[in-house]
Amino acid sequence: MGHPIYLDGFATLPLAPEAREAMLAVWAQPGNAGSANVSGEIAARTIADGRESVADLIGAATSEITFTSGATEANNLVILGVARAARGLEPKRKRVLVSAVEHKAVLEPAHALRSKGFEVSIAPVDRRGRLDLAEFARLVDQDLLLASVMMVNNETGVIQPVKEAAALAHESGALFHSDAAQAAGKIDVDVVDLDVDYLTLSAHKCYGPMGIGALYIAASAPKPVPLTWGGGQQSGLRSGTEPVALIAGFGAAARVAKHRLSSDQEHCSVLIERLLETLEQRQLRLRKVSGNAPTAPGTASIQLFGVDADELCARIARHVSLSTGSACTSGQIKTSHVLESIGLSEIDARGVIRIFCNRYQNSEEILTAAGHIVDAAALSRLETGEVHQ
Repeated sequence: MGHPIYLDGFATLPLAPEAREAMLAVWAQPGNAGSANVSGEIAARTIADGRESVADLIGAATSEITFTSGATEANNLVILGVARAARGLEPKRKRVLVSAVEHKAVLEPAHALRSKGFEVSIAPVDRRGRLDLAEFARLVDQDLLLASVMMVNNETGVIQPVKEAAALAHESGALFHSDAAQAAGKIDVDVVDLDVDYLTLSAHKCYGPMGIGALYIAASAPKPVPLTWGGGQQSGLRSGTEPVALIAGFGAAARVAKHRLSSDQEHCSVLIERLLETLEQRQLRLRKVSGNAPTAPGTASIQLFGVDADELCARIARHVSLSTGSACTSGQIKTSHVLESIGLSEIDARGVIRIFCNRYQNSEEILTAAGHIVDAAALSRLETGEVHQ
């Protein structure tokens, strides 16, 4: 039996062949960028090329890119690192503002700051899962140090009004960060146009390898205090030997993503629309959780009425890879905080699946997947009685 049809692109995307080839080429020739020999020089050049490609994807300068182990580390570096830097730069600003639908990699370090004397405010979203800008503006004042709003939500695919939120934060003199892990390579991301101070990236969310991410730090923004200390690599912001092969893979994926951005958007949009149309034609009762809010191409979070999503995913696991909530929330047994924030009851949330159609799929696969979903839905009825935890 072949591999399942992969619709779990929110969790991770397939590795681009170009990224795989770039990594294999590096692994064929060892080298440490810190070594003063030819092999070290080759490794350093590979890192520089990868950094240039990642910077180019988001319209940044190469000097503004710091590689990390992933978006989680990058988010922690900016949230915790900026708070530490603020002790000497902005001691009176003791508040952090985050949206209610942020990834836990932003929410958790933000909440951790409470033990350091910071206040954390949560900006609500509307029923579609999009930031309520009026409420966000109300929470921005002269005490605010840093605001963080993700660019694309990892459960609904909703595109957030980052540019508008950044402008509101800057009006009060606050700094602004955006988690763009689910956005880069899928929608246009231009850090200059967005006017963000910090932005985080994840390679495996744009067809690159797992284990590598990046933090954009605007040249004009305060540098975060490092979370780790060591050999002083990457200007001391993130010490440790750079993973040359992973950086090469990230760079290759970034180059492909930029080149294919328009064609990927069109292709993935057609696939998700075909999938949803097929489900409805087969009489499956559903609704898009995001309503008419803008979403990243190829993405959909859908509520299947009367269907137990966990049971459905288990039934078709051998044929189709799907998930019901954030795959980064380990052991979660209660309603996703994202779905809870947009007003879904626990029963409604139990019928939600998230889907991402990727660049390497075709209509035939999507139609086959739709058939499996419809067949499994008929056997995965949701009990609407009391929910026991």
